[in-house]
Amino acid sequence: MSWPAIERRLDAYERLLRLDKPIGTLLLLWPTLWAVWLASRGAPRTEILAIFCVGTLLMRSAGCAVNDFFDRGFDRHVDRTRDRPLAAGEIRPAEALVLATLLAAAAFALVLMLNRTALLLSFAALAIAVTYPLTKRFFALPQLYLGVAFGFGIPMAYGAIQNRLPAECWVLLAANICYAFAYDTEYAMVDRDDDAKLGMRTSALTLGRYDVAGVMLAYAGMLGLLGWVGRMAQLGWPYYAGLAVAAAMMAYHFRLIRGRTREGCFAAFRHNNWVGAAVFAGIAVHYWLR
Repeated sequence: MSWPAIERRLDAYERLLRLDKPIGTLLLLWPTLWAVWLASRGAPRTEILAIFCVGTLLMRSAGCAVNDFFDRGFDRHVDRTRDRPLAAGEIRPAEALVLATLLAAAAFALVLMLNRTALLLSFAALAIAVTYPLTKRFFALPQLYLGVAFGFGIPMAYGAIQNRLPAECWVLLAANICYAFAYDTEYAMVDRDDDAKLGMRTSALTLGRYDVAGVMLAYAGMLGLLGWVGRMAQLGWPYYAGLAVAAAMMAYHFRLIRGRTREGCFAAFRHNNWVGAAVFAGIAVHYWLR
């Protein structure tokens, strides 16, 4: 194989695994870091932090490969996704499955360095990640399932650090479900017309004209649940300042999505990275000032 051909293949793999689009990894990473900092009371061990950061990247990439494998027949009919490597025929379906398996195996090797609680939870995490793409075919609100998939680093972090799953852990996971529902509904609003033609199920289609209200209600639920977490963990003013910054960003998202334009909805989706970052900053600064 010539070098140009190798370069094209590597580029296709990079796009399949979304290594060129880190926003998805960040949306997975921020809630995981919330949990790592809260579970360790602001003093995570370096090896734990490294395992969860690298594991997040590996599982997000594996999830993208699995998602594109299941959606390859649909993606070629959607303007935004028709150039994805599987839909465009640049990569064979079997290659995507092999890559996903290798990445999941690498992530599992990292989990083996953690305790038994985290190990057992990893099997549930894998099952949820693999089955998520299928929910878009029958579940009216697959974004709720995505919230569990994208937030499963939360119970794994508590399990690995505290060897238990306290109430705080589950409230934090519920907050992330609201967070994911909000940003992925914004994402689904971008593809509303294409998804309707293909018979896909999304929250944007299910909510119809109440989609914007649904996004804002989910944001409100996220803030309320995070406020509850703050009380449970006895967090101070920096944490609530972070929530206030996140709330201001959510108000900005309302301005972006209320017209339901593809550009505005996609911009709001991408901006959610900063919402997660603001919440994490509040947690980190609280413990730094103690």
